[in-house]
Amino acid sequence: MNVESRLREMIGDAAGRLHTGRSRNDQVATDLRLWTRDAIDGLDAQLATLQKALIDKAEEHAATPMPGFTHLQVAQPVTFGHHMLAYVEMYGRDRGRLVDCRKRLNESPLGAAALAGTSFPIDRKMTAQALGFDGVMANSLDSVSARDFALEFLSAAAICATHVSRQAEELVIWCAPQFGFVRLSDGYSTGSSIMPQKRNPDAAELARAKAGRIFGGLMGLLTVIKGLPLAYGKDMQEDKEPVFDAADSLSLMVAATAGMVADMEVMPDAMSSALTHGYPTATDLADWLVRALGMPFRDAHHVTGAIVGLAEKSDCALDAVTLAEMQSIEPRITEDVFTVLSVESSISSRTSEGGTAVVNVRAAIAAAKERFL
Repeated sequence: MNVESRLREMIGDAAGRLHTGRSRNDQVATDLRLWTRDAIDGLDAQLATLQKALIDKAEEHAATPMPGFTHLQVAQPVTFGHHMLAYVEMYGRDRGRLVDCRKRLNESPLGAAALAGTSFPIDRKMTAQALGFDGVMANSLDSVSARDFALEFLSAAAICATHVSRQAEELVIWCAPQFGFVRLSDGYSTGSSIMPQKRNPDAAELARAKAGRIFGGLMGLLTVIKGLPLAYGKDMQEDKEPVFDAADSLSLMVAATAGMVADMEVMPDAMSSALTHGYPTATDLADWLVRALGMPFRDAHHVTGAIVGLAEKSDCALDAVTLAEMQSIEPRITEDVFTVLSVESSISSRTSEGGTAVVNVRAAIAAAKERFL
């Protein structure tokens, strides 16, 4: 209506014809679709930038050993590059969800008027084409009342924010002195106001926190829409704030995370030190018992557990347990067992598709560049 008023100042009463065959209902639905479409395009580009930062870091550290964790306990050795590529895959799926959302929202509501269409001989296909839509929405009631595209955008944004938050949590953990796996510069961390020794990963913590805003926006809009009869209700005015806020929040989260990934200094010595705890090659010992001795895995698991118990009593690494001590548990064990107990041999053996062997990681990096960049 402001546009119409300004146009009337410029050209006179003819401006009153601007609203012919139109309603605020179909116009605002059209505008929100156009805005959301642009937001998706922007987020897709940002996520590609984040993926590139992760791939670059993976390439730099394709062979850098680190502990892989389950339950936040040392489980098996992986490479830092392999770990970075896990997030590349997550963000790739996020981009796919946003692309799918874009496809479904890219139909034009314009011309549905208030709810029933119009008696004027308008050309909905022409306006749809002019605005870059793939076609027109088939039902006038649905055109003005549908907000599932906004819900789908918020859902995709919430899932993506979950992935960003998970990575931010790992950065917070890795920056802690107890881990010391990575270090962030002053651009992404701050000192304490009273404790000069502190370096707080503020950017990661804020990225982690902002996910909650997006979750709240999704739940809020679901609650608004759930009880609305067709077609339009003023309740729908509440659709814009959560969509705008989610787009802004996610954009900031992704930009900050891409910056942190590019900025972070990886500390290989700390990762190697962490691999001396928790017996990360125990599974390799069990696998060797299965392959070399033909032992059922359940029995191999039991034997390995007993050998790990010996290492714990002696407070030594698994490959420091003597052959005689191992043979006291299982007499058929030979000297060959020590070829599988190093971190390097464990990593190089994981050659199954998607595994952490360095040759796999390098191939996955090349494939990721083709798929995502």
